[in-house]
Amino acid sequence: MPFVDYIDEVEGDQRNILLTIIASLRPGSDLSRITLPTFILERKSMLERITNQLSHPDLLLEAHATDDPVERFVSVVRWYLSGWHITPKAVKKPLNPVLSEYFTCYWDLPNNTQAYYIAEQTSHHPPKSSYFYMSPANHIRVDGTLIPRSRFLGNSAASMMEGVGYLTFLDRTDFRGQTEKYELTQPNMYARNILIGKLKYELGDHSLIKCAGNDLMADIEFKVKGFISGSYNAIAGKIIRQSTGDVLYEISGKWNEIMEIKNMKTGVKSVFFDSFKARPQPPRLRPIEQQGPLESRRLWQKVTDALAKKDHTTATDEKFAIEDRQRQEAKKREEDGVEWHPRLFKRAPGPLEWVIHKDIDGATPEEQTKQIFCIAPILEGQQANHEFDIPPLHKAANQ
Repeated sequence: MPFVDYIDEVEGDQRNILLTIIASLRPGSDLSRITLPTFILERKSMLERITNQLSHPDLLLEAHATDDPVERFVSVVRWYLSGWHITPKAVKKPLNPVLSEYFTCYWDLPNNTQAYYIAEQTSHHPPKSSYFYMSPANHIRVDGTLIPRSRFLGNSAASMMEGVGYLTFLDRTDFRGQTEKYELTQPNMYARNILIGKLKYELGDHSLIKCAGNDLMADIEFKVKGFISGSYNAIAGKIIRQSTGDVLYEISGKWNEIMEIKNMKTGVKSVFFDSFKARPQPPRLRPIEQQGPLESRRLWQKVTDALAKKDHTTATDEKFAIEDRQRQEAKKREEDGVEWHPRLFKRAPGPLEWVIHKDIDGATPEEQTKQIFCIAPILEGQQANHEFDIPPLHKAANQ
């Protein structure tokens, strides 16, 4: 299935409707509890949008193959920064996943191997999207939970991107003799000029990439444009030795154009990532007819089809039907005294909060792949079974 970076603009009449809704809010209001008009929505769920960050698997393979720990860290930072340029042209918000919604996909990698992705909405209030990515043949794994907290800030709306991700190279060890792991946090997202001026999307604030076991950290500042000076989409970052604070590299440029890196020891500056030459590799999905009713593409199909036709009346009606069903299910659980649990993820200690619910511990990549396929259907021909065709069973809250 081809990659689609959905592009749509907010037209004049639609902007007036949006202004009417926003005018009733106060700064600091939680936008996650506000029903926004459908024309502001991207035609994909947040569970799918997360895969934008995984759309340059060639860079991840390159990082994994780099033997020097410092250069490997630099390559991980390049991979991490490579996904941000994949954004809609207009200011768009992804669809809020509903409880039990899940999304799976896979990549055919350049070295004739595959990588697999599974995500599920593990909380609704606050919204939490948990995800798992693994390429068994390449000993690469990513686990994460994304917690977007939306806020109205006057002439801006912000998505404060809480949560954390962990990239693990399963066949490498750090200086402490432990499996090499990288901790990743995200910048925040801002929709600017929602009341006055031209709508603009920005990334802002700091993002950290850490490999504590190798004593390395990258601090990347996504700069927001000032009222008088500055430019949009600029970044300024540095890679440091954590124990000493020594700056090894500096990173500059624009995350949606060209970024450069400077080796502080040699003074040499070079192109770090060029988005104009980049070729994102979209994930592949099973056909819609093979998907279960709770899979993102099928769940939201009527909404996204209507959005594609700019039929916002139908899109609104279909979106309301999905969200109303979720409210009714929540009410029924409360009346019956039962507690909802994710189907594909389980609670984990620490900031991650959720991990894939089955251990992927096979002795070979082939065994690990089979274990992944037992969690949820991913490849074409793997259809959702009965377990995925109905809402998950709930455990009594008083048990």
